[in-house]
Amino acid sequence: MSVPVTVIVPTFNERDNIAELVARTAAALAGSPAEILFVDDSSDDTMDEIARVAASAPLPVRGIHRDRNTGGLSGAVVLGLAEASHDVCIVMDGDLQHPPELLPALLARYEEGDADVVAASRYIGGGDSAGLGTVMRFGVSKAATAITKAMFLRRLWRSTDPMTGFFLVDRSRVEVNTLRPQGFKILLEILVRGGERHDLRIAEVPLEFGTRRHGTSKASLRQGATFLAHLARLRFGKMGLFAVIGGIGAVANIGIMWALTHLGMDYVLAAVIGAAATIIGNFVLQELFVFREERHLASRLWVRFASSVSFNGVEAALRIPVMAFMVETWHISSVIATAISLVVAFLARFLFHALVVYAPRRQRADAAGEPPVDTAALRIARAIDAEAMRPGEL
Repeated sequence: MSVPVTVIVPTFNERDNIAELVARTAAALAGSPAEILFVDDSSDDTMDEIARVAASAPLPVRGIHRDRNTGGLSGAVVLGLAEASHDVCIVMDGDLQHPPELLPALLARYEEGDADVVAASRYIGGGDSAGLGTVMRFGVSKAATAITKAMFLRRLWRSTDPMTGFFLVDRSRVEVNTLRPQGFKILLEILVRGGERHDLRIAEVPLEFGTRRHGTSKASLRQGATFLAHLARLRFGKMGLFAVIGGIGAVANIGIMWALTHLGMDYVLAAVIGAAATIIGNFVLQELFVFREERHLASRLWVRFASSVSFNGVEAALRIPVMAFMVETWHISSVIATAISLVVAFLARFLFHALVVYAPRRQRADAAGEPPVDTAALRIARAIDAEAMRPGEL
């Protein structure tokens, strides 16, 4: 049996790899109905090279260039899944660290009929992760894998390498429109969120992770932070990620207050300073990780900042007297009182930011003068349903 397949290759300034990748892929899939679909975010002439190679390639080669790389590499893969000519898709990197010669093994394992996803794993017998390079990168990769599997035990218990970028997926079994890609780890997104109607069946083949031939690694501390934020979003939903950032802010708030009171400052003034510092810090983290997608449709940055700071300022102005009341009346520690008040204020802060600060700009009424139908009540219902009541692992 020969299954038609689309090989999806997200690229970012991979011009020097295109010709070799196409040649090796065509050789590996010789005689099979297949196409190669590049989804390109490059700032160089990678698309020109794709067109040049496609003109003489022994199999169909297409390229899609994105003007905005929404969702990073994962966003490119999701676009590729939507535009692929065939339901069976194989995702691989454009840097040749994923050997095209493994494509037949992925297809053969899929054709056994008991898997919706076939992942090329570095961590099963016959696999090799030497291409990661340094011991540090290997350690980070293993640690990230362990943390991820621990957070999604049921959905990932059959997977040894849920962060691999080389895998086959049957598109007909995946809820593509539910995917919310961010960063590099698209397989994790597919396994956790893409099988909402039914759990995806996972199989694996060993991967010898190759050494990069051209270009440089896209991994960075920012990508690491994006991965952790996305992991929290997958597992707990947007409200959970908001809570994580709020927790970081709470710890910082309490730490600032503790330090200042131990330096002799009055606890009320210390609480004001701690609140001001964490309000600004939380806004920055929310912009980067929680409401990253919503901010493009919301009000301008200065309006979002003013709204967020104003609400948090009012909330702090109400919260701090309550905290002082607890200290003076109940005679509890000011630090404990602060922690209690922060927890109580969490839900109000989340709803305000989701429904006001990052709400889409009000659309114009139609020609008949009817008001918009997207009411605050409907937005509240959607926010609670989508973010609070549907965590990553059902």
